[in-house]
Amino acid sequence: MMLKKYNLSEDFLENINSLGYKKLTQIQSLSLPLSLENNDLIAQAKTGSGKTVAFCIPLVQKLDVKKYKIQSLVLAPTRELANQIAEEIRKLSRHIHNVKVLTLSGGTPFKPQVVSLEHGAHIIVGTPGRVLQHIHETKIDFGNVDTLVLDEADKMLDMGFNDDIMKIIDFIPKERQTLLFSATYEENIENLSKAILNNPKFVKTDDVHEKDIINQTFYEVEERLKTSLIPNLILQNNAKSILIFCNTKIKCEELADELYSYGIDVLTLHSNLEQRDRDETLILFSNRSYPVLIATDVASRGLHIDDVDLVINYDIPRDESVYTHRIGRTARAGKNGLAVTLFEKDEFFKVEPIKEKFEEIKFEDFKNIKTFEDYKIDSEFRSLIIIGGKKQKLRAGDILGALTAGIGLNKEDIGKINILDFVSYVAIKKEVLKKALNGLQKRKIKNKSFKVFEK
Repeated sequence: MMLKKYNLSEDFLENINSLGYKKLTQIQSLSLPLSLENNDLIAQAKTGSGKTVAFCIPLVQKLDVKKYKIQSLVLAPTRELANQIAEEIRKLSRHIHNVKVLTLSGGTPFKPQVVSLEHGAHIIVGTPGRVLQHIHETKIDFGNVDTLVLDEADKMLDMGFNDDIMKIIDFIPKERQTLLFSATYEENIENLSKAILNNPKFVKTDDVHEKDIINQTFYEVEERLKTSLIPNLILQNNAKSILIFCNTKIKCEELADELYSYGIDVLTLHSNLEQRDRDETLILFSNRSYPVLIATDVASRGLHIDDVDLVINYDIPRDESVYTHRIGRTARAGKNGLAVTLFEKDEFFKVEPIKEKFEEIKFEDFKNIKTFEDYKIDSEFRSLIIIGGKKQKLRAGDILGALTAGIGLNKEDIGKINILDFVSYVAIKKEVLKKALNGLQKRKIKNKSFKVFEK
């Protein structure tokens, strides 16, 4: 990685190199010379551009580990993204002893976060609502914060966090560095930037000049025929990872039952799920253990899942802003996407505003959808659940080693490995799933026995 010119310590450079970062991405090349010189920065870059590393390196470089005060605050739109950022900071700071990175986000119990705060922290990563709650209820001290990062600022504003962000900033020193990262730079982001940044530098990657290419097709179809179209739409488009949106949690469950009767394994995501179940659902879908996820808008807000091949609006959304959010789940990380919307004749009034916003929408006859007599819609992987995680000092490398060197699986047989506090998930190709399950149940990992189940 070409970072020597940035005056980072040898230990820091060695750690970065050990993480496999061989060369800078464009957003890193553009932003690091400015952010490492303590400039305020507005960086426009898409998901998958390497922006997390771009703002984490300056945070770690500035960190004074002997000063046991909160020195940096990172705000993100969702719990999932906050966890990803915190994990990246921990990796980048491995060469420094006793760095405390704390995540404060909704969807997790409040009291354990209060206890963790009592023990102190160097860096806080959180969602605006939960951070503001801690300001009011636990009197968290941000008086020593010298760096504020807003990641995916456009999404935070779309989710209604503008007021929360401004209230949080009232509790942070005015003399600070502020780094704002956003995929878009529209009027709302410009107004926020003017309010909170001081003489910022502006950088933009080339790919933001190119619009995400999402092929959008609308079909007018009666309600009773919708479900029967789903398998054919999936197969016609050769989709392996499919996200279906319904307007209600009841419809999510009804559709899941109907698709299951077609022999399709599906997951559902809606507001009735506990956070633990929500986390598991997202892991199983993102690691491609299940081909289809059916979700409501509330539950899916801020989803960070790459490589969704096809988005299907089973129910047409209530307005064009919700539609924009839905189809944005595909065409991520620089890839093209596909979105299909089903609507009934008397719902055309909902179609009109969407049609005005997206001129490239195609309207086609649902009778032209190819019919497949024999079909199989399934995933290449399934997941094993190991009852042990970070709290038991389990690492992805430990699990990988047990499966390869220990049991004899090939690396190609193993998909994503997700380590949570008390449980771990590993995606395994279905043809070797039983071998992996039996092997892990009979042998130890790190000289410890763990319960293992198939999911």
